[in-house]
Amino acid sequence: MQLNTIILGAGAAGMMCAAHAGPGTLVLDHARAPGEKIRISGGGRCNFTNMYAGPENFLSQNPHFCKSALARYTQWDFIDLVNRHGIAWHEKTLGQLFCDGSAKQIVAMLLSEMEHAGATLWLNTSLRELSHADGRFALTVEREGRTERLTARNLVLATGGKSIPKMGATGLAYDIARQFDLTVIETRAGLVPFTFPEGRFAPLAGLSLPARLSNARAAFDEALLFTHRGLSGPAVLQLSSYWREGEEIRVDLAPDRDLYTALRDQRQTSGRRDLSTELARLLPARLVEALAPHLGLSGRLADQSDSALRALSEALHDWRLTPSGTEGYRTAEVTLGGIDTDTLDARTMAAKSLPGLYTIGEAVDVTGWLGGYNFQWAWSSGHAAGTAIAKEQR
Repeated sequence: MQLNTIILGAGAAGMMCAAHAGPGTLVLDHARAPGEKIRISGGGRCNFTNMYAGPENFLSQNPHFCKSALARYTQWDFIDLVNRHGIAWHEKTLGQLFCDGSAKQIVAMLLSEMEHAGATLWLNTSLRELSHADGRFALTVEREGRTERLTARNLVLATGGKSIPKMGATGLAYDIARQFDLTVIETRAGLVPFTFPEGRFAPLAGLSLPARLSNARAAFDEALLFTHRGLSGPAVLQLSSYWREGEEIRVDLAPDRDLYTALRDQRQTSGRRDLSTELARLLPARLVEALAPHLGLSGRLADQSDSALRALSEALHDWRLTPSGTEGYRTAEVTLGGIDTDTLDARTMAAKSLPGLYTIGEAVDVTGWLGGYNFQWAWSSGHAAGTAIAKEQR
């Protein structure tokens, strides 16, 4: 079978690319259904983009690379597409947009766009061999117990990264990139919970509160969640993408208030009450109880000097912790690193050294924040590659 374009991966980026790549496009995926990460995202409602998406919300060795694709297909373009398909949506927090109904609506929308564009989808299909010669890619795939041989002028790598392997994630895109001499930046888990030894926070599991988490490179004000294995929640997931093994993190347990001033004021009106009791008016009682032995929370509030209250407040506003690690790709929402952007054309996502080879989505060394940014990169990069391929056919 001779085709113009073969896209490996029926995820967000792959389907978006197929909707724009023009005639003779075939999408291959080893999964039983398309868009599985879309389906499970956002608690089943798909956080499909962010109103504030911009280049500053993405990590890459080349922070300028994402600018072209993001500028030419913006969050507003995708919102227009969602509106045209009659999908109701709402903003949750911090510009995060979700379907009112189901994430399956986004999958159905993309499949409809693919069908309208004339693209074909093969599921339950595994790649066995891949080569390139005489300006065409040759693929041997296994589908429904049969071996199929395909050739195509263009090959698009849209198989994602290594995150959530139980959903079939592999390093296939990186293996193919190396096969064709493209550099791959070291990968690691991103948007992932921190782990700590010996069930350190197990007694606090399930407790959540607003916090500021930071290190030398980034700071995020969002919810912090204690778990049996360590720390999670949006603030943790965000910071994890900027964290390296063995590095200390800083936690402000009350970013929106001055604990020293609050405790000093309470000392005037409730000085006879226990210090822990009064602190529990400012922070969750379970947290205060767990921290009491480590912070010396004993005695009446009236017995605490200004310097003692200041030291206590500083400890709570600047809690220093060193995670033992992360939960890894098993629960990571994204993969950091990937195919080196220096090997790609920022406008088309095409490999500079091999005409006809394109890389989009999570496989590229471009990783977004939590909150719909990674889907926007999928839409933008998929659109960039798809429109570039269609233009070459004219």
